[in-house]
Amino acid sequence: MAAPSDDRLGFAPDDDAPIGYMKRTRDYYAAIGYTTPYRWAHYTSAPFQPLKKPLSQSRVAIITTAAPFDPARGDQGPGAKYNGGAKFYSVYDGDTSKQHDLRISHIAYDRAHTSAEDSATWFPLAQLKRLAEAGKIGEVAPRFFGAPTNRSHRVTIETDAPEILKRCRADNVDAAVLVPNCPVCHQTISLVARHLEQNGISTVVMGCAKDIVEHAAVPRFLFSDFPLGNSAGKPHDVASQAFTLELALRVLESAPGPQTTVQSPLRWSEDHSWKRDYSNADALSAEELARLRREFDAQKEIAKGLRVA
Repeated sequence: MAAPSDDRLGFAPDDDAPIGYMKRTRDYYAAIGYTTPYRWAHYTSAPFQPLKKPLSQSRVAIITTAAPFDPARGDQGPGAKYNGGAKFYSVYDGDTSKQHDLRISHIAYDRAHTSAEDSATWFPLAQLKRLAEAGKIGEVAPRFFGAPTNRSHRVTIETDAPEILKRCRADNVDAAVLVPNCPVCHQTISLVARHLEQNGISTVVMGCAKDIVEHAAVPRFLFSDFPLGNSAGKPHDVASQAFTLELALRVLESAPGPQTTVQSPLRWSEDHSWKRDYSNADALSAEELARLRREFDAQKEIAKGLRVA
C-alpha cells in the first residue's frame, strides 16, 4: 500500500526551513576564493538574568547594528549595493527622544528579497515608545546603542560589548532588545547579549539567522523566518512590526531559562523560494563568482582605509 502523499498529510516542503547561514556563508566565500573557513562563535550554555522588576517598570534599551546615515559616505539608500564605506567601527549612541535615520547599506542583508525601504524593520524605536506610552514597559532608555559588526570575536567580546555595558549602566538600563541584520551582525549581537546578561542586564535578541544565534547560545531569542534585514517585522506593515516587538518582550519577560528560542508564527510569504537565493554559490556562474570576488576585495580595501582613518 502506497504511503500517503505529503499533500494529503499537510507537510511543508523539506526546503521550507530556516536557512543555514553558517554553511551557506562558508560555501559562498570558498566559491569566490577564500578557502579558510570562518569560525563562528560557539557556546553550549548561556548566562541568564531574570528581569529584576516587572517589564511595566523596566527601562528598556535598543541595541542595533544599523549605521547613522552620512551623505558623505556614498549610496546608502534603499536597494543600494553593499557599501563598506558606510561602516562604523566604534560603539555609538543616540538620543531616543529624537528621530534618527539609520541604514543598513554597510552590511549583507538580503538585497534580493527586501529593499531596506523601511527602517522600522531593523530599528523598532517607534514601537518601543508606543509600548512605553501604553504602560507595557516602564520607559525607553534615554539612549540607543550601535554595535559594530565585527568579524573579530575578540574585539566584540573585549572591546565593544564592555563599552555597551558601560553605557547601559550609565543609563540605568534594566533590559535590552538587540536587533541584528546580516549574518555577522547576528553573531555580534549574540556576543553582546551574553555579556550584558553576565553582568545583570536581561536581554532578548530579535533575529532572522536562527543557526548563528543558537550556535552562540543566547539567553532569549525571538526568531522571525524572514529575509535578513527584517528582524523587527515586515516592511511597511505596522501590525507585523508591533506583533514582533510585543512577542519579543513576552519572551524577555517569560522565558523559563537560558537558550530559550521562540519562533514567530508570521510568514514572509506563502512562496518560500526566497530561501534558496541568499549567498547561494551553487546558483552563480564562474563569471559571477569572479565579479563578486573583485567587488569583495574592493570593499575590503575601503574598510581597511576606514579602520586606520
